[in-house]
Amino acid sequence: MRVINVGQNYHLRGGSDKYLFSLESLLRDHGHEVIPFASRQASNIETPWSSYFPPEVDFQRPRPVDVLRYAYSQPAREAMRKLVREQTPDIAHLHIYYGQLTASILAPLANAGIPVVQTLHEYKIVCPTYSLFAHGEICEACEGRHFWRAAARRCNRGSFVRSALSATEAYVSRWLGAVDKVSHFIAVSDFLRDKVVSMGVPGNKVTTVHNFMDCAGIEPARELGTYLLYFGRLERIKGIYTLLEAVAPLRDTPLLIVGDGNEKTLLQSEITRRGLDHVKLLGFKQGQELRDLIRGSICTIAPSVCYETFGLTLVESFAHGRPVVASRIGGMTEVVADGVDGFLVRPGGIEELRERLLWMTTHPDRALEMGRHGRAKVLSQFSPERHYEKVMAVYGKVANR
Repeated sequence: MRVINVGQNYHLRGGSDKYLFSLESLLRDHGHEVIPFASRQASNIETPWSSYFPPEVDFQRPRPVDVLRYAYSQPAREAMRKLVREQTPDIAHLHIYYGQLTASILAPLANAGIPVVQTLHEYKIVCPTYSLFAHGEICEACEGRHFWRAAARRCNRGSFVRSALSATEAYVSRWLGAVDKVSHFIAVSDFLRDKVVSMGVPGNKVTTVHNFMDCAGIEPARELGTYLLYFGRLERIKGIYTLLEAVAPLRDTPLLIVGDGNEKTLLQSEITRRGLDHVKLLGFKQGQELRDLIRGSICTIAPSVCYETFGLTLVESFAHGRPVVASRIGGMTEVVADGVDGFLVRPGGIEELRERLLWMTTHPDRALEMGRHGRAKVLSQFSPERHYEKVMAVYGKVANR
């Protein structure tokens, strides 16, 4: 089978990018030909298919035409049309394509009769700002395609202009077929599936397929850890300031924070201002360096205050034999078994989070045992083979229509 694998980036920037590459490898390992399609960026991984990539749009310093391209990209549409005409794919698998590529790419696929599957990594089809979170709280105001409410509420960084652009893009995407021209959606958790269906996406078009983790080559931890670890995006919705408050008194145990994001500078300033010498901001890490950091931890922490769709960092931690302390919210409750392979705590609950982290630091042998349970769970429930079978079932469903 020849599959177009579509995302706005062809480099590692977030969890959806990591999944895009993992899926590409998984499909190729099973004999399929995978053609990546993304925007042309300097940081992209080299690929012979990059000649088909449309040019990147610089939204940090946009020109007037770039603002229009946020909702509709003629270059992306033409690039997809050319790819479809010259390579005749059997199926297209979409991920996060908004912004750089836009829903303009859907028409060439539909016109050629190519089935389209999209993995939902966020809530974009029901929320113009992706997260169902605004002004420090859960927000479902746009339910029923009332995207104008995102502008009225200034949901995008408190800016009316940004929010109006997000709302406009959401309406344009729906008009271009962001739901109608997608043959089937894959939700990465039951929570995500139920949420988008409750907000108007047809239930018969959405199937849950949890993310996966390939443990081959990952040596699990066998020694006691020596520090607490957060790895992920540095954003308020990830609960990083809740975490900072929770660990402030736990000065005997280091907290390492790995990642990048729009809160990095403010977070470092807060750490310095409060004299939290046991908290270290390490920046973005990947590959073996990140694996070693996970393996050396007592546990990892996912203190999000938003509806996490799944929590790929959770299964990464489990794969390395380390337990997780995570918020009891969204899809993360489908990954962590409370008291077995980690703990679930109330989102934003500083005291409860602190108590669970203190327990981990004072019971390192039990934490190690929890990590073993997590590793076993990944091998049995989140394996590549199990994931492949479920994805193929979805492909078969849309191919036979």
